[in-house]
Amino acid sequence: MIDVEKAITTVVKTGKVFFGANSTIQNAKNGKTKLIILAANCPKGTHEDIEYYCKLSDVPLIIYKSSSIDLAAVCGKPFVISALSIKEPGDSEIFRLIEKTEPEESYGGTE
Repeated sequence: MIDVEKAITTVVKTGKVFFGANSTIQNAKNGKTKLIILAANCPKGTHEDIEYYCKLSDVPLIIYKSSSIDLAAVCGKPFVISALSIKEPGDSEIFRLIEKTEPEESYGGTE
C-alpha cells in the first residue's frame, strides 16, 4: 500500500501544489486541479463548498484523517493547512490512491 504521508511530502517537494481553502475552492471551481486533499478538521462550510465544486468539476477529493496541523507537518510548512490542491504530481505516486478508492476516502494520520 502507498504511504500517504510520503506521497504528500513528495508531491509538495516535486510537484505543483496550492495551499489554502480559498485557492483550493477556486481550483475546484475551474476544474484545473487533479486532486484535492482536505484535513479532517476542515471547517464544515469550507468542506461542503469544496466537495460541491469537486463533484461539479469531477475532481477527486481525499480526506486526510488527521488535523490541519498534522497535514502542515507532512507538507513541511509552518502554518496550518486545511486544504490543498494538486495540479502536478511531480515524482509522487499520489494518484495511485484515487485509482484504487471510492470518492472521498480518508487516509493518513494516526488513529
